[in-house]
Amino acid sequence: MATFTTPETPEPVPLEVARSARERRRGLLGRDGIYGALLLGPASSVHTLGMRFAIDVAYLDRKSRVLAVRTMRPGRVGLPRARARRVLEAEAGAMERWGVRRGVRVAVQDN
Repeated sequence: MATFTTPETPEPVPLEVARSARERRRGLLGRDGIYGALLLGPASSVHTLGMRFAIDVAYLDRKSRVLAVRTMRPGRVGLPRARARRVLEAEAGAMERWGVRRGVRVAVQDN
């Protein structure tokens, strides 16, 4: 399983990587939660239509630097972010605990 870190992450965070178009479309739909985070790419926006829980969304540029972090409740459609190439999703509140905020670089280790 892949992991990611930031300069403030106390330990590597488990990371699922959506590699196919089908995996990106499904995202976190149909789940009751997630252990760690999900990385979608290429992607510049997400929606929470049909989701069962609120999520944190971090928009990453081509260098994996965080452009913005938003919390989205179920039933919302996010606007596309200019320069976003990938999107990191996790349960609401997780990004703050992990130190994921605007300007921070996310380092992905794909094991």
